[in-house]
Amino acid sequence: MLTRRTLLQQALLTAGLVVAQPLRALALTADQLTIANVTRLYDVRVARIATPQTTAEVAKAITAWPGKVSVGGGRYSMGGQVAIDGGLHLDMRRLNSLVWLDPAAKRVRVQAGMRWRDLQDVIDPHHLAIKTMQSYANFTVGGAVSVNAHGRYVGNGPVAGSVRALQLVLADGRVAEASRQQNAELFRAALGGYGALAAITEVELDLVDNTCIEREVHAVPLSGYVDFFNREVRGNARAVMHNADLMPPLFDAPTAITWRRTDKAPTDTQRLQPRDRSYALERGVIWAMTELPGGGALRRSVIQPLRLGGERIVWRNREASLDVAELEPGSRAASTYVLQEYFIPPRHFMPYVRALAPLLNTPCAEVLNVSIRHSPPDADALLPWAREEVFSFVIYYKQGTSEPTCRAVGDWTRSLIDLALRHEGRYYLPYQLHATRAQFDQAYPEAAALRELKRRHDPAGRFSNALWARYL
Repeated sequence: MLTRRTLLQQALLTAGLVVAQPLRALALTADQLTIANVTRLYDVRVARIATPQTTAEVAKAITAWPGKVSVGGGRYSMGGQVAIDGGLHLDMRRLNSLVWLDPAAKRVRVQAGMRWRDLQDVIDPHHLAIKTMQSYANFTVGGAVSVNAHGRYVGNGPVAGSVRALQLVLADGRVAEASRQQNAELFRAALGGYGALAAITEVELDLVDNTCIEREVHAVPLSGYVDFFNREVRGNARAVMHNADLMPPLFDAPTAITWRRTDKAPTDTQRLQPRDRSYALERGVIWAMTELPGGGALRRSVIQPLRLGGERIVWRNREASLDVAELEPGSRAASTYVLQEYFIPPRHFMPYVRALAPLLNTPCAEVLNVSIRHSPPDADALLPWAREEVFSFVIYYKQGTSEPTCRAVGDWTRSLIDLALRHEGRYYLPYQLHATRAQFDQAYPEAAALRELKRRHDPAGRFSNALWARYL
């Protein structure tokens, strides 16, 4: 005989509110069913959260759920890219095991929810390092692949270039192996596809040797930066990482920071960043720069020289294992810290920077710095942010969380996107969803091919999130 408990569960299943499972799974509170991201600006209320630990569990969760499905890792995307209102959220952070490691071949395969920092723990004893990753190690590997992330690595471009193969779970629950040779169109769509077509469950990567690297710092005239980069960075086979910082209010004096391979002994013998390190000082510095009168001058005259002064030689893994905790403010209630990024061809470097600087001095956002990186063309991703060689401009800023301020930041962001488009550039998709549909279509005309693939492999449009609900 059916009990009242069973009848209630069946009614909820019919309504699409739960997957077939014990009713105790409904004990989640509204807060627990809210998917937040690092900015705390775009919480998304989902109907269910699944935390799979195997590929089979991912496939089971997808096939058992009748509605929309989103996929998330570390939740560092800033505009709801990891969740869809009323859908199933696959929280991949427990799908985090090593599948295999081949030190001799310098290759590794991991589950998608593993964080870069955990992978570094595995490979560092073998004197190996990650080839391409973000500047911070907190992100999940699958999440980095899904946004086609990049870092400061010279000549590498986005992480797609170091990915050898992916394991994907499609909308009907099928598990597919994808690479440049097998299911190539699925492979290309998953790299920087933001979960539009499949859930990434395993990632196979190339690795490199973990060597010592030495920091070099140069003040470079803005008009001479591209020549400096071509001569001293691109043209130097020992260059491993590079970025140049532009600081307010003029954003016209690049400080170029290059890490080069060296045979010298490290000045810091720790091979990885300590996990238990306190970042109270770094957080205090950010507070002082944004809250105290003359904070910008303090950074230029005191903080930056102290941060970049002196000889520094470290292991590559040490510099690659930075923790985003050093950027986390004490509270994000009244204000928060956000990123934007734009990709500009070298031929437009100077006119773009000259036009950018006035836009950065806006009352709706306080820009702390702009970091310049470089990427060769990306031949792998279906939606490449580097369709040709580009310099990337990473804008790090503080903004208020009130509705009027958020609206003002939206207007400002659309002006920045227009500026990039006028200079044949693109904007990066993992941030606030301020772009208009017309701006998205102009920046990423390849989305038409993604829509066609989605019609073939996900005709019911089951994989979704706030990004694709808005633009795809």
